[in-house]
Amino acid sequence: MIRTLSFLALVLTSTANAQQLQGDALVKALRQGGYVIVMRHASSPRDVPDKAAANPDNVKPERQLDPEGRASATAMGKALRDLKIPIGAVLTSPTYRALETIRYAQFGNPQTFPELGDNGQSMSGGTEAQATWLRKKVTELPKGTNTLIVTHMPNMSRAFPESTANLADGEAMIFGKSGVVARVKIEDWPKLAGRSR
Repeated sequence: MIRTLSFLALVLTSTANAQQLQGDALVKALRQGGYVIVMRHASSPRDVPDKAAANPDNVKPERQLDPEGRASATAMGKALRDLKIPIGAVLTSPTYRALETIRYAQFGNPQTFPELGDNGQSMSGGTEAQATWLRKKVTELPKGTNTLIVTHMPNMSRAFPESTANLADGEAMIFGKSGVVARVKIEDWPKLAGRSR
């Protein structure tokens, strides 16, 4: 318990080191595993589509990815595979746009958690209980692989207020033993893949 609490304190004070790992060093570290990648879902319009504009399987309907979100999620997934970055557990919000991000990135078998959801409130969701749950999850570092978590900006900003300034759609915060070790925009994964060839 003391170890977890000290890690949480480290996570909360790690913003000064938010870019400890970059470029090839980041790729090399992620290839070895042991990180939790917490990302905001890919680009999605702020409004729910009407029935005519909704995807056929978006039956509620809920917010869904726009063309940029679909393209960037697809490119991110391909880049992670090209970079040979292993992704193990995939945890996600149960919202359509989060699940759609995972589907386009082609990460199989996500586990949905209400703690990662938006509580039906879109951009104003995120409770302290959800923030506590997320802060605990980033301390559960896997061995030999990386955990991917897809959630929403309110959840991330409530859990990590000092690390989420200007966090873009699809942007990821990467957590390691020393807390936040990097932030990666969704469009930067393909750039990393292009550099490593």
